[in-house]
Amino acid sequence: MPFTMFDPTIILVIPALLLSIWASSQVKTNFEKFSQVYNKRGLTGVEVAMELLRLYRVNDVSVEHIGGSLSDHYDPTKKVVRLSDDVYDSRSLAALSVAAHEVGHAIQHNVGYVPLQLRSSLFPIVSLASNASIPLFMLGLLFTAFGGGTFGQTLMLFGIFLFIAVVFFQVVTLPVEFDASRRALIMLEDENFLDSEEIIPAKKVLKAAALTYVAAALSSLSQLIRLLVVFNNSRRDD
Repeated sequence: MPFTMFDPTIILVIPALLLSIWASSQVKTNFEKFSQVYNKRGLTGVEVAMELLRLYRVNDVSVEHIGGSLSDHYDPTKKVVRLSDDVYDSRSLAALSVAAHEVGHAIQHNVGYVPLQLRSSLFPIVSLASNASIPLFMLGLLFTAFGGGTFGQTLMLFGIFLFIAVVFFQVVTLPVEFDASRRALIMLEDENFLDSEEIIPAKKVLKAAALTYVAAALSSLSQLIRLLVVFNNSRRDD
């Protein structure tokens, strides 16, 4: 059975694709909305990030500016919190939420949070697997279609196993992201960076961001199911 964009198994990934589109729109909508609402203390994203790191005694992590929009991240290999143009110098509720979330990752690293350690250890493997899995599967399907059944199916299986690693990585990412957001909200409120009214928008920003990771995991899972269906059909047709 041909594995093309017109293949009937494409229906398996459509719901997750729609969820991904919706989740991305929610992130954009909430971030843009609360980027226009400034925190009462007049603090910037970088100020909050640096102060949280100091308060929680994470002394070996620095904060840097990085270009782009929503490119914020924590780099565990270099121990750097990188904040984007929309967060670094911004005094908005959205900026403080994102900055605290990235500090949450730094604290996870500092305390040895197991899911983060597992994700970091998987990253080099998954970087390779994500690039190689689908091409290998497609190559195997091509061999199978032209009579190279055993070899083709072996390639397809190898592609599937690599893709399973990608799915596992994204599933492991979920508790890492949820926990970082939980830590961020607790820190922002406990350290009085945001009051009880300001925490509500912060929750909306971080909840919308978390949905993108859920959507990504579901999208990969549905793609894996699709690969398995195509592989099973190719075996029956062989």
